[in-house]
This record gives sequence, structure tokens and C-alpha cells, in this order.
Amino acid sequence: MYRILKSKDGEDMYAEILNSDKSSYSKIYLNKGASLQELVLGNNHIIKNMSPMTYEETYASSILFPFANRVKDGKYRFENKTYQLEINETDLNNALHGLVYNKTFEIINEEVTDTSATVKLAYHETKKLNGFPYSYSVYLDYTLKDFDLEIKVSVKNTDTKTFPFTLGWHPYFVSDNLGESLLMFDSNKKLKWDNRNITTGILETEVPKVLKIQNQEFNDCFLLNSSVVHFQTPKYLLILMSSESDGFLQLYTPPKKNTIAIEPTTGVSDSLNNKIGLKTLKPNNDYEVEWNVTVVNN
Repeated sequence: MYRILKSKDGEDMYAEILNSDKSSYSKIYLNKGASLQELVLGNNHIIKNMSPMTYEETYASSILFPFANRVKDGKYRFENKTYQLEINETDLNNALHGLVYNKTFEIINEEVTDTSATVKLAYHETKKLNGFPYSYSVYLDYTLKDFDLEIKVSVKNTDTKTFPFTLGWHPYFVSDNLGESLLMFDSNKKLKWDNRNITTGILETEVPKVLKIQNQEFNDCFLLNSSVVHFQTPKYLLILMSSESDGFLQLYTPPKKNTIAIEPTTGVSDSLNNKIGLKTLKPNNDYEVEWNVTVVNN
């Protein structure tokens, strides 16, 4: 039987979803953008707290909206107007990872069965920022099963004007031995970046069918030909799937041992300017994407 618990630790409010023996477990921090800070599937610890690195440093498992990655100088143009976002990557003078990663979500519904549990969360933005002068709602469904986690993200434009956006998820996955782990995904193109991690073009590239991580460090974004990514570790195989047919894959190795960010996104660095993957949402319309994580024990 699954359960949903609500708790508070200091200023942090979180929801836990778990089964009876805790072989399936998730911990969602409501006041940190409804980010998933712990995940266990099939008795495998898939996502762990990034301590001693802070959430403000890592954006661990944050939902990235209305832009994934960066906006150069925080500036962009849309419908012949120029907008200025807040600069929160001060050393590179970029706007980073959207506007909801630090917002507080509320639980609006819960569903529990013998084989799964779902928490539905919502955040409603009514303040129209100078850099993004639109109102919107973001809905998140986290559904946990024994070997599977599904995240459904729905964005509704509650404004009277169309707005531009991209969307992403920023999870860090753990392996007992990252150097002996493998990545498998279908791509033959990657982004070219400048020294501020801003997209300057697209490069043809050869990605092996089986990419050995070994001692490599990643900070790369690939254009995917398939919505399925495999991450093979010594203990488990993780399958990450997206409902987005023409999405992107961001890979990043942080300064934390045996940890790698494998991030599905609908857009890229500076999409608000270069338009790569950029979408628009009309008033009263919705956009939805699903990300599914499945684990197979070795």
C-alpha cells in the first residue's frame, strides 16, 4: 500500500510518497519549486540530496520554466519588444533556469492505491514581472510506482497575451560507480557554446551507441532523434522517456562524486533569442509534457 505524508523541516515543506517497505520513495520540496530531492525505485537510490552543495547552487531536480538553461544578459525580444530578466548567474551575467525553481507549490489533490500514489501540485503566478509580464499556472503530477516515476507538467496561460517559453527538468542521478556507467541515446547533433554557455550554433557530431562515461566531464546539450535515454549503472538500468518528440538532452557532471545531471528539455541555452526549440502559448491554452523514469535491476 502506498502513502503520502506531509512534513516540515524548519522552513522547508515537503511531501513524501512511499510504499510499505520504502523500496519506492520520493521526497518533494514544495517551497523549492516542487523539486524532487530524493528518489528510490526498486530499492535503488536514484536521486539523493546534493549536500554539501546547496539547492541554490545546483537547482537539483528543479522544473525549468519559462526558460530552460540560460538567457544571455537576461535580455530577449518578443513581438518587437525587449525584455530584461533578473540576472541570477552573476559571474556570467546570465538569467538562469527560469522563474519557478524557488516558488512554493500547493498540494491540490492526492490519489493513493495499492500499487501507486499521485500528488498533484500547483503554482499560480499573478505578478507580471518586467522580464516576463504574463500570468500563468504550472501544474505538476508526481506518480510513484514500485519501479517507475511519472512527472506530468502542464502550463496554462492565464494571461490575455501570448508568451514564449521552453520547459525542462534538472535531475541529478547517482551511480555506485559513474566511471563504469554508460549512456545510450540517439543523436548526431550538439550545441556549440561560447565561454558563457550561450548557444552559438549547432554542430554535427558522432555519438557512440554506447557512450562510456569513464573519467569524462560533461557540460553538453544534444539534439535528440529519439525521446528515450538509457543510463546503465553497475546496479541498475535507468530509462528516461519524454513525451516531447523533438526534445534536447543536457548532460552535466557536477563537482560531486558519482553524480550526473541528465536533463530533458524542450529548448536550449538562449532559446528566447535563437528560437531553437522555442514555443509560444496563446491565452487560455495549455501545454503538457510528461517525463517517465523507469528502473530495471541488474
